[in-house]
Amino acid sequence: MDTRKLVKELSEILAEIIDSETFINDYIKNVHPYYQLSAKNLMRYLVLRNKDLRKYHGPLSDLGVSSLRSGEGYVYSNLFNVVRNLHLILNTPFSLKYDLESIGYTKSFELIRLHANSLFHEAKKEHFTKIMVTLPDEAAEDKGLIKDMILSGMEIARINLSHGDRGIWKKMIANIRAAEKETARKINIYMDLSGPKLRTAKIEYVSKKGKVKKSMPVELGEQIILAKKEASHKKQDKEGKVIRVQLHQVVDDAKIGDTILFDDGMVKGIVIDKKEDQLKLELTECHQSKIGSHKGINLPQTQLNLPALTKKDQADLSFVCQYADILGYSFVRTAADVQVLYQALEEQQAEHLGIVFKIENQEAFEHLPEILIKGMERDKIGVMIARGDLAVEIGFERISEVQNEILWLCEAAHIPVIWATQVLENLAKTGIPTRAEISDVTLSVQAECVMLNKGPNILHAIRVLKDILFRMEDHSHKKKNAMRALNVASQFIKKQRPGG
Repeated sequence: MDTRKLVKELSEILAEIIDSETFINDYIKNVHPYYQLSAKNLMRYLVLRNKDLRKYHGPLSDLGVSSLRSGEGYVYSNLFNVVRNLHLILNTPFSLKYDLESIGYTKSFELIRLHANSLFHEAKKEHFTKIMVTLPDEAAEDKGLIKDMILSGMEIARINLSHGDRGIWKKMIANIRAAEKETARKINIYMDLSGPKLRTAKIEYVSKKGKVKKSMPVELGEQIILAKKEASHKKQDKEGKVIRVQLHQVVDDAKIGDTILFDDGMVKGIVIDKKEDQLKLELTECHQSKIGSHKGINLPQTQLNLPALTKKDQADLSFVCQYADILGYSFVRTAADVQVLYQALEEQQAEHLGIVFKIENQEAFEHLPEILIKGMERDKIGVMIARGDLAVEIGFERISEVQNEILWLCEAAHIPVIWATQVLENLAKTGIPTRAEISDVTLSVQAECVMLNKGPNILHAIRVLKDILFRMEDHSHKKKNAMRALNVASQFIKKQRPGG
């Protein structure tokens, strides 16, 4: 590309960012003062990523000028300096004044560390990427196990409120605090709210031999019935195989043509008919031969009218506010869901509590910019990339692309990220890692925290993770990217500025 054309087009993008400043200031007016600069940078990033920037990288690199591929955290100053340097190369006047409140590379790096330290309640870190570990049930009775986890490298203990009860959770907390004293290390307690349970109800399938089984056989191409739990169907009726769901909204909100996935996407069906209390599905993919009781359900194309805070979550919230350092907000989908949580926390006077928004479904990903801006109305926030459910909803072939987009958006907002789901899972379960999961860990250094799940070899997994993170942090901070136009940015700009 001709250098004059290059400077002309990039100057137009820079001017668009400057012209957006009034809109940006109005949109972020309720953001906490702590995040004002970061919110501005995120909004400028969305304007920038509404463009396809790929054609500029080569010409800029040939000229020895920043190719725009690593400036998520300091959008305006990066683009401003690129345009100014191009004018210097051309020996043409550059009249634009540098009059916007801005962030440079060093400041952006300081902000992400500052926000991460704020979320994780510490002044400085031994290393940048934190290690979170999900506590197994044994941690309620075995203080020594928690102590060994801490000595191996665990810095955040995760308690999943979908399992156990307050008695078990209190024992875990007591053991954490006792192990803290013995090791002289501060451990943050992270608690996940359960959120709505999109699961199959109890299944009792009578086989041809008269045996009652807790799973239902399925095969490609057959039709099954998905019914409300309270629906008056027999275990097997004349209409065919019937599976009940725990939440009636699955039936109420799904439409003909919608996709419904079971058990982490192992079985896939399409809604071909709908009645008041049931759906008829045709199975289009069967990677296993049965659907079991209490298995997860995903509806990637369906807008579910579910409360982000269930009655159980509301009951658990007072416990979380009393004992946790960080709360994981499950099933957040929109900015309105963020507001619901913030109102509940205000009633609890829980200003100390860090909040992590779990991005685990397609709707949450598509609304991530709004979730971040609304989230920044309070300090101490973060994002978890819950890659398991997210991969099921958006498709496994897209998860790498989407997790990168989440990382970019959060870097633009200087919001710390937790990298979660199946990290070193084979190692934790069997003691032997796969090459793929080791490669996955080397990518996780881009996040500010990595989460391990439980397993009989969890201590070994913690030590391996810690070793890899230490070594990779010396090699890498963030990666350069091609920067085609992001659909999530384009949709945000179109929705918020339809005439812009």
